[in-house]
Amino acid sequence: MNKTIVVEAGKSEKNYWKDIWTYRELFAFLAWRDVSVRYKQTIIGVSWAVLRPFLTMLVFTLVFGKLAKFPSGGVPYSILVFCGMLPWYFFSTSLSESSNSLITNNNLITKIYFPRLIIPASSVIVSFIDFVLSFFILGLLMVWYRFVPSANIVFLPAFILIAFALAIGMGLWFAALNVKYRDFRYIIPFVVQFGLYISPVGFKSDIVPEKFIFLYSLNPMVGVIDGFRWAVIGDAMKINIPAFTVSLAITALIFITGVMYFRKTEKKFADVI
Repeated sequence: MNKTIVVEAGKSEKNYWKDIWTYRELFAFLAWRDVSVRYKQTIIGVSWAVLRPFLTMLVFTLVFGKLAKFPSGGVPYSILVFCGMLPWYFFSTSLSESSNSLITNNNLITKIYFPRLIIPASSVIVSFIDFVLSFFILGLLMVWYRFVPSANIVFLPAFILIAFALAIGMGLWFAALNVKYRDFRYIIPFVVQFGLYISPVGFKSDIVPEKFIFLYSLNPMVGVIDGFRWAVIGDAMKINIPAFTVSLAITALIFITGVMYFRKTEKKFADVI
């Protein structure tokens, strides 16, 4: 008598996370494929990952540093801005890529079983490669201005890890929502653009009036950017501990709920994608 075997994605939490390790080669393949596709047949190639934040940094330095004359705490304004640009572009690129990752890989999802979380997570890894490449410009800026990084830089991996958690959490939320509600592909660019203006990319957080600090810190990128600057630049970029705590709590909430919502909905991806 023939038996029908039904393969169900992540039947238990234990098996699901084991499956992610089992399919680690697929994870690496998807990440490498996305890297090669992104820079294939482009004129400037990998340098685009560096040019984008660099050109934006020039504009922000002119507008906020030269025209508006925002305070920089004695730090060259270009370095101040670029230290905000690095984590911001990592987050925004990760969100844009991961939110569309399930749609662009629909043929793969409908044909074979594997933990679907691998797809948006691999998109974040690709964005992280761009992030690492952009450090080259930061190094050149420091040499140009003869600026020495602070000893706080040993804490930089912790803030990069927080940025990872936020990028993956938001990416999982929007990736799952984008499968069911395709209107989210129009919402995501707006979220990215709006987020740039309400995040401390072109300015220091201490220019925000005290009465608005709590509302301001509800943006989780505030904690990431302020922490990143503090690690690279030093105590001239003081962290508002209450605001940072709020941003960190929201990051944890987004990451946990993002994983939970993605796991709850992923079994239906193949049916509705």
